[in-house]
Amino acid sequence: MGNDERNAGTSGVVLSFLLGTLCGAALAVLFAPRSGKETRGMLGEKLRETAERGRRLSEQAVEKGRDVLDDASGAIDRQREALEKRRERLAAAVEAGRQAYREEKEKM
Repeated sequence: MGNDERNAGTSGVVLSFLLGTLCGAALAVLFAPRSGKETRGMLGEKLRETAERGRRLSEQAVEKGRDVLDDASGAIDRQREALEKRRERLAAAVEAGRQAYREEKEKM
């Protein structure tokens, strides 16, 4: 089977799919249980409901993001304070060591 034959086969499948889709859409419109106006109204309502749900989910996501940011900020502040305390203890220990060294040096 040549390359042209494969392309023709693929084109035929795609064309058949598109024609089937168009026929299905046409039949759905012809046999719809509602009028066009009712269908448009229903679709509009569904669109509004979906948009509202999207807004609510967006607001929830933003709120959750703020909570996570606040928690992270609090954790960073706590770690900063703990680090500052350790630094102060280390500085005090170094100073105590220097003082002890000076006292021992004076004894000699």
